[in-house]
Amino acid sequence: MRNNMNIQTFIGCESSFEEASIVLFGIPFDGTTSFRPGTRFAMQAIRQDSFGLESYSPYLDRDLEEEAIHDGGDLDLPFGNTERVLSDIATYTKEILDNGKKFLMVGGEHLVSLPTIEAAYEKYPDLHVIHIDAHTDLREDYMGESLSHASVIRRCFDFLGDGRIFQFGIRSGLKEEFEWAKEHTYMEKFTIDTLPQIVQQLKDVPVYVTIDLDVLDPGTFPGTGTPEPGGITYKELLAGIAALQDLNQIVSADVVELSPQYDPSGASTAMACKTVREMLLTLTK
Repeated sequence: MRNNMNIQTFIGCESSFEEASIVLFGIPFDGTTSFRPGTRFAMQAIRQDSFGLESYSPYLDRDLEEEAIHDGGDLDLPFGNTERVLSDIATYTKEILDNGKKFLMVGGEHLVSLPTIEAAYEKYPDLHVIHIDAHTDLREDYMGESLSHASVIRRCFDFLGDGRIFQFGIRSGLKEEFEWAKEHTYMEKFTIDTLPQIVQQLKDVPVYVTIDLDVLDPGTFPGTGTPEPGGITYKELLAGIAALQDLNQIVSADVVELSPQYDPSGASTAMACKTVREMLLTLTK
């Protein structure tokens, strides 16, 4: 299932699986994308562009070269069978967690977060989720399909329940989703300003962080399949990631929804690369 024959790895992630404390891996899947496909190419572009990025983060004052991180490649997934894809992702994710490691998964469309969050929940039953995104992702189904990038957080709610999901930057969704969220999730619309406050509330419980890059304004980050005007700036996202440093039990994370072909300038891929670096270093705490 894993591709162990990578010619190229993300910069600073050359440790073996056995010696690593963190595993980076890609999910080249966009099978439920409802608008513009292409997220399956994200990790390939991110790896290539990472060599234009320093391994050192001046924001966090830490260096990937000083950490034991393994790039596990991209999962080799079947076409046309969403349930099997999710099962394969869950199997690999559990292997990482069972070996006492954390992971950063890079999508791929947002549905691929479902099996990784569920695997983390099985290991950490008190799991809480920080969800940074433009979209609610709280539909019961999308055109009759319950397994969809538009319903991924609702599917997570099915096992997490009330009081476990904290949403930031949300500015798009059905009216019903926003109404439902009032009773079942914490939601900050439009900005991520309250993220530091929520981090303090969650600092001593297990936390999984899922970042959908379309939270960024498309004027800043056009390389995504579902661009949503009115988003945050990249500096604001970096400030949000800096706030995550106060979490004492950040157990794993993901970064999803880069579609590199929609931004031929390469700026979106560069931002995705830096986000991956910052999140890898956040997991080293």
